[in-house]
Amino acid sequence: MWRATAAAAAAPVRALCRAPLLPPPPPRRRAVSVAVSPAAGLADERVETRVAGLGPGQPVTLRAVAADERGCLFQSCAHYRADGRGELHLGTDASHGGDYTGVEPMGLFWSLAPAGMERPYQRLLPRSTGTPMKVEMLVHQGHSRPDAMPGPVMAKAEVERWFTAPGVRRIRLKEGGVRGSLFLPPGDGPFPGVIDMYGDEGGLIEFRSSLLATHGFAALSLPYFDFEDLPKVMKEFKLEYFEDAARFLQRHPKVKGPGVGVIGTGKGAELALSMITFLPEVVAAVCISGCSSNTVADLHYGEMTLPGLRFDMDKVSVSDAGVFDTFEALDDPMNPANSPCTIPIEKAEGHFLLVVGEDDRMWKSSLYAELAIGRLRQHGKENFELLSYPGAGHRIDPPSTPFCQVAVDRVLGVPVLGGGESKAHAHAQEHSWGKIQEFLHLHLG
Repeated sequence: MWRATAAAAAAPVRALCRAPLLPPPPPRRRAVSVAVSPAAGLADERVETRVAGLGPGQPVTLRAVAADERGCLFQSCAHYRADGRGELHLGTDASHGGDYTGVEPMGLFWSLAPAGMERPYQRLLPRSTGTPMKVEMLVHQGHSRPDAMPGPVMAKAEVERWFTAPGVRRIRLKEGGVRGSLFLPPGDGPFPGVIDMYGDEGGLIEFRSSLLATHGFAALSLPYFDFEDLPKVMKEFKLEYFEDAARFLQRHPKVKGPGVGVIGTGKGAELALSMITFLPEVVAAVCISGCSSNTVADLHYGEMTLPGLRFDMDKVSVSDAGVFDTFEALDDPMNPANSPCTIPIEKAEGHFLLVVGEDDRMWKSSLYAELAIGRLRQHGKENFELLSYPGAGHRIDPPSTPFCQVAVDRVLGVPVLGGGESKAHAHAQEHSWGKIQEFLHLHLG
């Protein structure tokens, strides 16, 4: 009986052994992740962004979100598809839609724009160089339009964009009548000295100076109106103020000589032309989107006066959206009646680097560069270089600075068209930044 019972018990075991094996469970997919390298780095340097753990060919929207010091939100987005391994690399994979298309490793940074709930036409620029701009990078399921609610978040990471490197010193300047901030690289020096000026927005703008210091320049961020006890508006200027700044920088123990350089944008570029023309301390000038004549405010130097070309507000057009176009508004510098406004740059002994965007709508900076070059050549001079960028607008800043085709003018309080197309402008910023540093190193040592 025991044998019968044992045999009966063994039967289902033998049957179980003969049953077909179940297929193994599918491999568990890795969690979706996004990695940005370096997670903390300089604002003018590229980052590498990778996404892993997706399904092959899976559509996702990558989004960047940042806030300025006032809490205003800026965002950008782009559409991607994972490769056969479920991965993305923004350095080699193309965006198929969103705020830009194509292979653009830094596209999410330079396309940052005010979020839908924010006031439009604002610039995302750092007010302080001592703290980083924090950008959150998010991976969303599916493709969503820039103005639509994105899909569920699958992964996120944060990146810090610093405008100064460890060891860079910032010294607030109140030397006689000169105001501003001096940024010194780490080390004993001496370093090539550069004065940095922006345009008619006024105030103290430091981020380009602090980045120049990270690349080995002693950079003086120089305001010239609407800052501390400086004039509140651009009524008239005395070149002696800029002369004092050049002499201060030239004589600083951390600055190598014998001369200093100057970089300016807009009105600052025009002042840079006057400085290298009349001040022997200045031997190299980078002029970004400037005019070859003095504009708006009369410029005095001793007994000499350069009157300013005026803007004819009747020639300003306004779009249905309320955007002001000032392209035709400045008095014609080629009109013989305006010749007293022309800066006599042929007198300069130093070197010029002219940087223009061919789609600048603020004013005719490409034409003004041609006039400057023609004047130099007329006097037998070839002491210039020209960087002219198709599709770029007015304000050509360091790399990855968010593109802003229309911005609220700080003085007028209205949105003004600066021109340009985002991708072409971003490429101009990246290319020109390297060329600017090469130029300054070449002529300042």
